[in-house]
Amino acid sequence: MRSIKVGLIGFGTVGSGVVKIIRQNGDVIKERLGTDLELKKIVDLDITTPRPVKVEKSILSTNIDDIMEDPEIDIVIELIGGIEPAKTFILKSLEKGKHVVTANKALLAHHGNEIFEAAAKNGVDVGFEASVGGGIPLIRSIREGLVAEDIQVIYGILNGTANYILTRMTTDGASFSEALKEAQEKGYAEADPTLDIEGHDTAHKLAIMCALSFGGKIEFDKVHIEGITDIDQKDIQFASEFGYKIKLLAIGAETNGKIDMRVHPTMIPKDHVLSSVDGAYNAVFINGNAVGNIMLYGLGAGMMPTGSAVISDIVDMGRDILHGVNNRVPPLSFVDSSKNSVTYKPISEIKTRYYFRFEALDRPGVLSKISGILGKYNISISAVIQKGRQVAGSVPIVMLTHTAVEKNVRSALEEIDKLDVVKAPSKLIRIENGEAE
Repeated sequence: MRSIKVGLIGFGTVGSGVVKIIRQNGDVIKERLGTDLELKKIVDLDITTPRPVKVEKSILSTNIDDIMEDPEIDIVIELIGGIEPAKTFILKSLEKGKHVVTANKALLAHHGNEIFEAAAKNGVDVGFEASVGGGIPLIRSIREGLVAEDIQVIYGILNGTANYILTRMTTDGASFSEALKEAQEKGYAEADPTLDIEGHDTAHKLAIMCALSFGGKIEFDKVHIEGITDIDQKDIQFASEFGYKIKLLAIGAETNGKIDMRVHPTMIPKDHVLSSVDGAYNAVFINGNAVGNIMLYGLGAGMMPTGSAVISDIVDMGRDILHGVNNRVPPLSFVDSSKNSVTYKPISEIKTRYYFRFEALDRPGVLSKISGILGKYNISISAVIQKGRQVAGSVPIVMLTHTAVEKNVRSALEEIDKLDVVKAPSKLIRIENGEAE
């Protein structure tokens, strides 16, 4: 039986992990695939810097055509990241009739629909298990393991950098800046951590997951995104007093035919399973109407976990190649996602509970003024904490609400912030109970 030959574009951290796993676990991969998995060529701009794994110089190249023009290479692995030239390399591979495996969530979130259409046109497959959740088998679980489910809601902790920062703030009392600096020193955060701490990396992954779960195309522009840069120790401590932890959550839900996609700091109960997901770990909590609640948990990034996910796609494709089949499983789970009619819910229409923190003057009647404005917009209060005087007569007033409509909340806070007794912009954090409504 012929071997499955692959070409690797990008010999960085994850690429090194792929090579290491192929060398380290080659025998078990062969037993599961049924033939040899041969790494025929590695292309990178830099082929001289030492890597964590050694390879023969003969398979290294700086010329992309050594992969593209080789008719023996069955599968191209794209691990350079970013939009270009990754998009061009992937589309060219598909045109050449080669299957593609990628971990590039940003590219898929913005151009995945075009890539999947090109794959279908050329009769080849695109594997992207490593694009969401690192080593967690999330894509395959949704696309195949949960194929019988009408998925109701997804809650995901999908960025290890943000989760590490919030964990340090919660468990050790670190400030945001202290926790970020430590994350950078430990290699969890990039020198420019914007994509992680502003929520965009999480949003890329959520857009992909929601297309898999609810149908339709990947629609990154429909995701509401907020990061964690405004979270401070006051919020962490007040959340704890109320029995909550703050996590950067990716939330996808389908309610009354509308899809809700949002990424933002969220208060979840301390006794919810997601609250125990700390450090650089990721987890996704899924509710299906038949299976009920399940959670997938593990390392969401890193050389070996992500490399393992890449190879899972290679083996899956290799099995299909050996049996002469392709497009056996639709890339976005639904047979023709592009034709599925999907309506998205704007953030203004969501209904949830809220945490508010106001910095107000320590005067009689202030609480009643704030409460009156909230009542005007049909926002009812479930709990209040008012601390004693702290700085120059300003005191924090903290409230939890019952379920309210986002647009009403925004209107109320805008009016409250105009009060002469309120000395800083109001703070808002949404609250989720971690279950399907």
